[in-house]
Amino acid sequence: MNLNTRIAANILSNGGVVSLPTDTIQGLSCLPLEHSLIRLIELKRRSANKGLILLTSDIKYVETYVEDIELLQKIKPTNTPTTYIIKASKNTPRLLLGDHDTVAIRLTDNPLIKDLCAMTCSALVSTSANISGQKSAKSVLRLRLYFKDQLDCIISPNTSDNIQSTIINLHTGEKLR
Repeated sequence: MNLNTRIAANILSNGGVVSLPTDTIQGLSCLPLEHSLIRLIELKRRSANKGLILLTSDIKYVETYVEDIELLQKIKPTNTPTTYIIKASKNTPRLLLGDHDTVAIRLTDNPLIKDLCAMTCSALVSTSANISGQKSAKSVLRLRLYFKDQLDCIISPNTSDNIQSTIINLHTGEKLR
């Protein structure tokens, strides 16, 4: 595990917001803590009504956020990034849900996400690294243009193309995207 990963984990654990490459895009991440969520939403200039994704390497990190823990067992790692929508528990921060009563969860085997989840003992909140309505950042320069010096840490973007995740309602199996 490299120094940047350890620094990012420490920043996340202390309520910070970081930018990092995920399994799909360059993202903005924090832990699912109220003050961190507020800061993340403000940085993006995003409506609090939209909700955010929990990105995790292990379903144990998201059990507290779902109503039906047994249903989580249906989530398996896949070659295609897949986000599952599942009924949220009463413990789930409102800012994570937006106007929904469901939470979005994506299980990934991405090594960076796996290390950060293990080091923080938490799932990561994830959203695209951009100002709401703008293109997703694909470079440190773009991140700095969008966020100036407001991010607590930047782990450089991958050079690969961005890919969208498939979205599936875990209760019904319906493919939403």
